[in-house]
Amino acid sequence: MSDHPVITWNEAGEDRSARWQSESGVTAPKRVVVADDKMTADSAFRLASEGTALLWHGDYQNARQLLQALARRIERKPRKAATTPIDAFNFHRQAQSQRARTLGMVLIAVDADYTIPLRRAPDIKLACNEAYGASAGPFVVSLREILGLIGAHEWRKNGVEIEALDGARIHPYYGVFSPVRGEYLNLIAEAPLPSKKLAFDIGTGTGVIAALLAQRGVAKIVATDQDARALACAKENLARLDVSDKVKVLEADLFPEGKAPLIVCNPPWIPARPSSAIEYAIYDPDSRMLRGFLNGLAEHLEAKGEGWLILSDLAEHLGLRTREELLQMIEAAGLKVIARMDTKPTHPRATDETDPLHKARSAETTSLWRLAAR
Repeated sequence: MSDHPVITWNEAGEDRSARWQSESGVTAPKRVVVADDKMTADSAFRLASEGTALLWHGDYQNARQLLQALARRIERKPRKAATTPIDAFNFHRQAQSQRARTLGMVLIAVDADYTIPLRRAPDIKLACNEAYGASAGPFVVSLREILGLIGAHEWRKNGVEIEALDGARIHPYYGVFSPVRGEYLNLIAEAPLPSKKLAFDIGTGTGVIAALLAQRGVAKIVATDQDARALACAKENLARLDVSDKVKVLEADLFPEGKAPLIVCNPPWIPARPSSAIEYAIYDPDSRMLRGFLNGLAEHLEAKGEGWLILSDLAEHLGLRTREELLQMIEAAGLKVIARMDTKPTHPRATDETDPLHKARSAETTSLWRLAAR
């Protein structure tokens, strides 16, 4: 137990403890009380808001209903009024963080064989094995994380249909970004290839871009990532699509060795600090990956080669980065813009007027920047 975070609580006059599990790296709650079906949503909300966790000993489905009741109470709280786009983003992130903390206070115990010892509990063995690997013993975890695991298992089992792959499906792993924003894949499917000999796919994730390049006839693709889950996920997806013979998946921080006539990268689009490891697919602190790709691109491009940067301008509409700053990064890296292909997002939030970031999302454009060495 000493090698793992531990959560402690008092039950029936006895002090108890268990291993604490949190994929997002949340610290184990310091105050824990036992709760069951008799607890009201108002009482639960008050305790959770104060930082007291509720270790659930009642019916599993009632715990889910309690979580929904807590979410409704959170939504009733008035939002801070924002006068600038960056204020809107910061207030939104603060609200997201507070919501996650409050909802994360409903806890359940999980046995060593990945069973939940509660009435009407689902079978989570496959979901836990996919996310956690082999069991290290019993543990306590937030119900919200368990629901996330179950949802991720369904995504992995059913897959995501990719229009640009002629309707083939990509099966994302837990913690690996799902390619639900198909507009950028359509850009990759339409951009003129500088060569079909070789391409690098930087930060491959699920492997969807490598698969698309293979479908377009690129003879060899080297796909890199530094996340173990992403590497395993990409390999499995590429095998499903029968293109493993064309794609080599490598563990690397950005570039593999050598040069290529085409190098593609779809970095996280928002230059902000992630609040958990899972958010690194969305948030790129200090534009680390974007800068790393741009700064290393010229030395890895063959003569007359192209680098394709897939990037949304949402950060610009949020006031987190200006277009001038992006162009300066490109110039400072010894690169020039050959051309740019643009498309508008089609996801539901782009037209959701209740979204606190609606103004920025409705103006968003996703671009494929075709870059070359100067």
